[in-house]
Amino acid sequence: MLQILLIAMLVSFLASFFLIKYSHLHSNFTADSDIIGVQKFHVVPVPRIGGVPIMLGLLVGCALSGYLNTSIWVLLLLLSALPAFGFGLLEDVTKKIGPLERLLATFVSAMLGCFLIQAMLIRLGVPAIDHMLAHYWWLSLLVTIVAVSGVAHAFNIIDGYNGLSGMVSVFIFAAIAYVCIKVHDIVLMSVCMAMIGAILGFLFWNFPRGLIFAGDGGAYLIGFMIAEISVLLVSRNAEVSPWFPLLCVIYPVFETLFSIYRRKFLQGRGVVGADALHLHQMIYRRLVRWMVGSHETRHLIQRNSLTSPYLWLLCSFSVLPAMLFWNRTWVLLVFVMLFVLGYLYLYRLIVRFRTPHWLTLRKG
Repeated sequence: MLQILLIAMLVSFLASFFLIKYSHLHSNFTADSDIIGVQKFHVVPVPRIGGVPIMLGLLVGCALSGYLNTSIWVLLLLLSALPAFGFGLLEDVTKKIGPLERLLATFVSAMLGCFLIQAMLIRLGVPAIDHMLAHYWWLSLLVTIVAVSGVAHAFNIIDGYNGLSGMVSVFIFAAIAYVCIKVHDIVLMSVCMAMIGAILGFLFWNFPRGLIFAGDGGAYLIGFMIAEISVLLVSRNAEVSPWFPLLCVIYPVFETLFSIYRRKFLQGRGVVGADALHLHQMIYRRLVRWMVGSHETRHLIQRNSLTSPYLWLLCSFSVLPAMLFWNRTWVLLVFVMLFVLGYLYLYRLIVRFRTPHWLTLRKG
């Protein structure tokens, strides 16, 4: 499986390199030139089509997996991802595809996954709900669509700083690959390896220098693949608890749910729209005080990149327990609740300027 990771990484690395090297040929429609928006933290226009090299790396890796394992369903999985990836990429290029259209595209991708490769949630670890999911296919379809599209959208939410969503997704794919080894699901593990390789090839250029962004295409592709692989892992292997993938993705998922609650009930406004109150933005503004006030490009880029490790550490507090207790539903449930409480406590400390001094990074 190492060769799948390496070939996917090489393809993604080279594709990213050429996109950056020849950015002057396509920057008019692929560069993120908005450097003053509330969710913008770069200082010069940057190509935001990093989803293309990730998809190319994934495609080559999955093709190799299909050849080595004599299985074509991995290519059907990529076919299912096309609407989510395509509409995200279209937004990266045209800046005219709204959140609703992208969300509907993930609905279509989830439905394709259900019908092409039977990627459907048939159990959630709750007996009464599991009984209904097993007897009513339409309910299972609906739950799957909501879950898959929700995770895909959540990864777009946290895609705000150099290396943030990319490394978080590598952690999650590594955890899923580990469980695939435990249950001997070799083909599914090979897809995880292809995703890890494709993301690492892109991350070489994205972190810490921020030479290319994943964009909506990359974020939706990564989120969709995590969701689909999670659904397949649970549906194909009865010993895997449905709460294992939920604990793996609890950081981006709860970030999204909390943002909806915050906007709707605390701020009294619509849930759709950009703001600067996500946890990663609060950490950037109030914890990463390194060279704060400097307007030098290199200092702004470094401060951007110094934000991501905070969230990598936070994510590890959910991914590591998920790996250890992947088949113990009630233990996983406890860790889900602990993570939620820890997130809320940390957010409250930052908002009230009560964060411990040792968490604050200062220089200059």
